[in-house]
Amino acid sequence: MSLNNQRIKWLILIIPTLTIGLWEYVRHAFLLPYISMDLGNFLAPFIVLTVTLTLVRSLFIKLEHSHEALELEKSTSAALEERESLARELHDGISQSLFLLAVKLDQLDGLTEEGPVRQLSEGLRETVRVMNDDVRQAIANLRLPPSPEAAAWVVPLRELLGETAAVTEAKAQFTWTISDKSLTDKEKVELHACLREVLMNVRKHAKASHVYVIGESDDQGGFRCAVEDNGIGFTGNPLQSPGRFGLRMVKDRATRMGWSFSIERKGDRTVVEWIKQGGQAQ
Repeated sequence: MSLNNQRIKWLILIIPTLTIGLWEYVRHAFLLPYISMDLGNFLAPFIVLTVTLTLVRSLFIKLEHSHEALELEKSTSAALEERESLARELHDGISQSLFLLAVKLDQLDGLTEEGPVRQLSEGLRETVRVMNDDVRQAIANLRLPPSPEAAAWVVPLRELLGETAAVTEAKAQFTWTISDKSLTDKEKVELHACLREVLMNVRKHAKASHVYVIGESDDQGGFRCAVEDNGIGFTGNPLQSPGRFGLRMVKDRATRMGWSFSIERKGDRTVVEWIKQGGQAQ
């Protein structure tokens, strides 16, 4: 990438010089009988400006994109290094301490006869085992590349689904593959608000035993986001039902963002979804 940037920088420096040199050659070799010296001198800066606004400007844009990609790569690399460092600290600190505690509990078992102390020791050993499994899982997760579901702004969405499932005693499933960097800050805010309102509607009215939140991206920069539940559904147009202001607000938000919005019954599920077409700018 650095070699490509060097070429772009050299082209940005050379193109204006080559342009004025080529203009002077053509003017003296072919156009001198038709264009006076004063007119030629007058046209020269405009010709250089035209070339700069076309070729050189496009090179500047490529250089900016290259710098942005490089900064993103550096940021990702730094984040991965930080995650690896944290994983090492967990392994060398907490994980080793838990192992040592398990050894001490084994020694305590050898010195203790059956009774309350032995039972307490066995309970502590089980707690240590569970904690050790959790720490090992955390270390493994830290050493994996971050997934779309782990993005900071996505975590509250998963927690919101969990709260909805807890209140309604429903089973929840969260599937999210929309890349964090594919969304603008405004899109994240609007998606969060829409999902929150729809999940609140499920909590109040659906009486569902299963609730799903789905976020899927496409290859053109668009996405499909949906909340599905197997609740009691609706009759008529829910957007026209009295008291359903929340759904109308969600539809208005989606419309303002240029997303399509729909709510319909598909089989035994109520599906609320909004879609951004690929290539659609925000």
